[in-house]
Amino acid sequence: MGIKQFFSSNTLISGTYNQLRKLKRKIKKKQRYLWRNAKYTFANRSKGRDKMCVLLAGYKPFLYYISFERLNKFLDADIDMCVATSGMYSSEIAKYCEEHGWSYLSTERNNVSLVQNLAIDLHPKAEYIYKIDEDIFVTENSFSTLMETLKFVEAEGKYKPNFVAPLLPINGYCHLRVLEKLGLTEKYEQLFEKPKYAAGVDRMIESNPEAAKFFWGEGGFIPHIDDLNRKFQADRLSYTVCPIRFSIGFILFRRKIWCDMEGFEVGRTGSAMGLDELILCKLAMEKSLAIIISENCVAGHLSFGHQNTAMKKYFEEHPERFELQIEQ
Repeated sequence: MGIKQFFSSNTLISGTYNQLRKLKRKIKKKQRYLWRNAKYTFANRSKGRDKMCVLLAGYKPFLYYISFERLNKFLDADIDMCVATSGMYSSEIAKYCEEHGWSYLSTERNNVSLVQNLAIDLHPKAEYIYKIDEDIFVTENSFSTLMETLKFVEAEGKYKPNFVAPLLPINGYCHLRVLEKLGLTEKYEQLFEKPKYAAGVDRMIESNPEAAKFFWGEGGFIPHIDDLNRKFQADRLSYTVCPIRFSIGFILFRRKIWCDMEGFEVGRTGSAMGLDELILCKLAMEKSLAIIISENCVAGHLSFGHQNTAMKKYFEEHPERFELQIEQ
């Protein structure tokens, strides 16, 4: 008999035990909504659209002259953009947002769950939420393809979607899909390791900078990100279902998902880095919600934590691998 079962079945103490459990749930629920009392500044340029995008930024400014410009070029006109900086205020970002008609949210506390909750809450008419990290490089039709895929899956009726994501080559699941579609699984195994649908620092796709460079075109095996996107965009609309934890650098989900989980868990301390991802992937299992990956949309992801230092240098030395490439 487990400890919980013992306390709940013991007639002498079960009443007290159940009261403590109720109190714990009450405290936890109250903590979930602490973000509503957070200190923040918000330059509101929303048009009240039914789609919004929250871009988590502020800590990799060396990327912005390319990553922000890609967003500016490829953001669909029917989406309200909100750049959110957690725990800091950037005059550079504030100016860019003002010039481009984007909203800008900054919080005093550094907590990525908190700032996302606020961004979504401050756009009450947005029924569709795009979330993007600052080290993501969007491509042509990224937003519309994810939306088309979400609605296709919903209409098809085989799955209840949790969220939809593009193929991100530097990702525990997507790297193998890209290799399979390009016929490069053997080459990757020769250079690095046998590819698997697996995430984590024990996998080279998340820890080895050379693996990241490979997917950004080093060696000439992987096409430029824009060419790769155009190649997959030309295929018939299709998707796969990710069976493992997915790194949520760029996703689309319905507001109902956020409401049903009562927002992203914030907690009293800490930055909650990665907690949003953990909660969404856990929700997929608990509620039988599918993690849908569009097979027609590719977006770039610079790197994971163990690759960041080397990839920052690579980015600065090879900007052409990341800059927009117009179709000839």
